[in-house]
Amino acid sequence: MKLFISTTIPSHYKKIMEGFDLKLFKALKPPLMSLDVERFDGCNVGDEVHLKVGFGPFRTKWISLITENQENDQETYFVDEGKLLPFPLKSWRHIHRVVKTDDKGSEIQDDIEYSTGLRALDVLMYPVLYLQFAARKPVYKKFFS
Repeated sequence: MKLFISTTIPSHYKKIMEGFDLKLFKALKPPLMSLDVERFDGCNVGDEVHLKVGFGPFRTKWISLITENQENDQETYFVDEGKLLPFPLKSWRHIHRVVKTDDKGSEIQDDIEYSTGLRALDVLMYPVLYLQFAARKPVYKKFFS
């Protein structure tokens, strides 16, 4: 299943990508969810992010590996892929892309592909994931505007 959310920011795309750090990562925590960052290497190929996520007393590990990162004169991006995922997820690939829209603006794109292994469950998870990632829009605007 695919999920795509974009946020327009009045800032240079390279400056925005420089701000993708631990402070921003913690600020992007979904509402009502617990999040403990056990390891955050960064956004370069080979870096890892280790989390404990959950609701209330129910917490589970999430480990992602940064598998790609690129920069050119129009965009910069990195890709995190889930290596150890919380139930019911079986696969996760998230492209964090910042695209130049003009000399003074950019668009942050969260481009996600996920699977639980069951199409019906993927569809049921879509609105939950959509709301969690849509909640990032004001955080991005606050951090980068």
